[in-house]
Amino acid sequence: MRSDSIAKGWLIVFENFDELNLSIGDQTIFLRQSRNNGSKPALLLIHGYPQTSAMWHAVATILAEQFHVVCPDLRGYGKSSKPASDPEHLTYSKREMAKDMLGVMRALGHDTFFVGAHDRGARVAHRLGLDHADHVLAMTLLDIAPTREMYAEAGSSFAKAYWHWYFLIQKHPIPEQIISENPSSFWKLKCFNQAKGENPFLAEALDEYLTTFDSPEAIHATCEDYRAAATIDIEHDNADQGQKLQQPLQVLWAKRGAIEACFDALTLWRKRAANVRGEAVDATHYMAEEIPAEIAERMRGFFLSDSKTKDAAE
Repeated sequence: MRSDSIAKGWLIVFENFDELNLSIGDQTIFLRQSRNNGSKPALLLIHGYPQTSAMWHAVATILAEQFHVVCPDLRGYGKSSKPASDPEHLTYSKREMAKDMLGVMRALGHDTFFVGAHDRGARVAHRLGLDHADHVLAMTLLDIAPTREMYAEAGSSFAKAYWHWYFLIQKHPIPEQIISENPSSFWKLKCFNQAKGENPFLAEALDEYLTTFDSPEAIHATCEDYRAAATIDIEHDNADQGQKLQQPLQVLWAKRGAIEACFDALTLWRKRAANVRGEAVDATHYMAEEIPAEIAERMRGFFLSDSKTKDAAE
């Protein structure tokens, strides 16, 4: 077990973090936040599929030295609400999920904040930065390229590696029924596949992932997240008419992953962001859990080295 977390049942207890449930609109959002925040700048960390805020257990502890770190479970995931969806998948659009995240930060007293996000959470962060630009100071996104561009440029190599993208968007209830036969086996098949057959997860974190995923509501909600990505989220992207992220953006992707193998990540991000930098790091998809010290340092250095974002946070 890592020294920066202890087990309590199936939950990860982050050192010097508190757990909280917030009512944000019609949703209840579960989160973990660091203590002794004082005047520290705020940092929102958003997890990916099919994980929870537990994925940040090591990164968050490191970054809490200089930031008020907030790690929520997205709607549909973990201990947060899993609302019924709709035929257009609007409930799980990244626009609605981004509104939840803004609501969380404002409820905690932060009108502006930094964002670090992974996988699906990074897609929520992308929409958060577009729709609520005045609130997001800068972002670090882990192991994604923009959703619309990935779908447009995907080839057979990507489809083989990210088969779940095409499986989860199938019409309800086909994927839900298949996954429900053995949620734990499906979870491990998908995630260990993206980790090159290895298990990079802390045992207590893995227990939380598997426990919270094992319900019809969670399985359906997370399928809806992907269905939204392939439909309404692309409609929202197209409606932007070329609008770009204006915040400083750092993108990091896995050298041993599908983004590196199948896409030119920086070229795709430069279509969607005005100020972007980034590179591949020596990890697989789950870099925040494989190389947490490096990811934390890259986030900290990026957020605090830019004088404009540093001044805005103070």
